[in-house]
Amino acid sequence: DPAQAAQAAAQAAAEAQAAAELEAKLDAAEQAQDWRLAKGYAEVLLAEHPASAAAARVRPRLEGLRAKAEAQAQQRRLAALWSYDDIAVPGGRQRSAAIYSQRPVDTDGSGAHPVRLIFRDHPSWGRSAYLVLQAGDFDCYRGCRLTVSVDGQAHTLPGSRPRTDEAIAMFIEDWKGLWKLAKSGRQLTIEFPTKAVGRRSATFEVGGLDPARLPKWN
Repeated sequence: DPAQAAQAAAQAAAEAQAAAELEAKLDAAEQAQDWRLAKGYAEVLLAEHPASAAAARVRPRLEGLRAKAEAQAQQRRLAALWSYDDIAVPGGRQRSAAIYSQRPVDTDGSGAHPVRLIFRDHPSWGRSAYLVLQAGDFDCYRGCRLTVSVDGQAHTLPGSRPRTDEAIAMFIEDWKGLWKLAKSGRQLTIEFPTKAVGRRSATFEVGGLDPARLPKWN
């Protein structure tokens, strides 16, 4: 039947057009390196137009798009763990990058609390790296040695607890070394001495650090 054949041809053309439009959107998302969107277009195309020529071209790319989308989502999650400040202070601007420990740590026997790692650049006080506790205290008033591991590789860095009650803070004296480790790794663990419960460790997922936010450090 010519009418049925014409109708089938028109339907096939519309199907091919819809598939090609999805493929074009996929290509644009891929060009923009929006892997989540590209993966979504690929999955819709394969679900709705599985027999199309576009589907045949896209099908071999799907697993790669899924892997890239997962990696991009993970990197965005890691980046969101960091908070940055850039504020006016006497003499210029104070910039800082801070991150909370992956899991809370019991530092005084009363229960687990987050530990915070901060990198700070102050116009008068210079650059520093330090840990801040919410409870308990560091046993580092006369100086101490800290075991710092990045992705399983251990290093020893000096620490010191200033005699101040403003914050429960301990400086990592080799801030350059710690910054280098934080920039290069994905997981950073600092083992430190406490007054109440001995040595404790805090782990930070540092892989999302944006070094450009502290430009003088690089």
